[in-house]
Amino acid sequence: MPEFDIVMIGNFAKDKLIVDGLEEIASGGGVYYGSVVVKRLGSRVAVVTRLHPVDFPRLEELRSEGVQVFAIPAGGTSGIANYYQSSNMETRICKPIGFGGKYNLAEIPDLPAKVIMLTPLFAGEVDLPFLQALSKKAPVGMDIQGFVRAPVENDLIYQPWIDLVEGLKCITYLKVDKAEAEFLTGSSDLHEAALKLHSRGPKEIVLTQSSGVTVFANGNFHTAPFTARSLAGRTGRGDTCFSAYITKRLTENAEIACRWAGVVTSLKQEVPGPWKGTIADIETELNR
Repeated sequence: MPEFDIVMIGNFAKDKLIVDGLEEIASGGGVYYGSVVVKRLGSRVAVVTRLHPVDFPRLEELRSEGVQVFAIPAGGTSGIANYYQSSNMETRICKPIGFGGKYNLAEIPDLPAKVIMLTPLFAGEVDLPFLQALSKKAPVGMDIQGFVRAPVENDLIYQPWIDLVEGLKCITYLKVDKAEAEFLTGSSDLHEAALKLHSRGPKEIVLTQSSGVTVFANGNFHTAPFTARSLAGRTGRGDTCFSAYITKRLTENAEIACRWAGVVTSLKQEVPGPWKGTIADIETELNR
């Protein structure tokens, strides 16, 4: 089995996007938005995901991009209904509409990787022993949303991650958004929140908010703005940003990786679906 630069693990999603009452069904999840970014930035990527076999055809979009996909049959497919108003695409209401189930270590193929990225949608996909086992194989990048965002009845709410202390010890790259950072640390100050999270184990913190991305790495803070001219592709913003950062971080320092993540995420937000631009597009924006 060849070594991959990044192996992504997380449930594929079949989402509903409702804008001004008009609904469409769309593929989603961190493995969907993120793996295309990794591949288009020139790195080797594999996806391990769970979904109902009836939705397996949706994975062909990833394969057509050159992503190697390992699909685990599940009793259902995860999904979120995202409600937006076109006048304010920044704000959304999220409702759970499906769950692809929990990962079992025995189901995961042995895929050598430089980084393992965990992008669960909801709490319950990944438990502490699974996380600890993966951290012994490769550095782990993890989006905290899949550990604190819990489906409760017909809603998604933040709940404490009971394994937070031990879990964060396993993480090299931690992704949080502003609301999650405040929920976890009690601080609305991004720098203070990042430092508190860093003190619990993760070496690098990637923190997103509507205006841009902030990174804490090697004792320094770096920022990059989001400059999207529209928010038609708002869904998948955090997944795109984190994947772009990790991919560039494989070969560049944190400051450069942060800048690239800001540009990729800005361009992605203008178009629904995964970012399908080119490295030349990014370089053009960076040289403006």
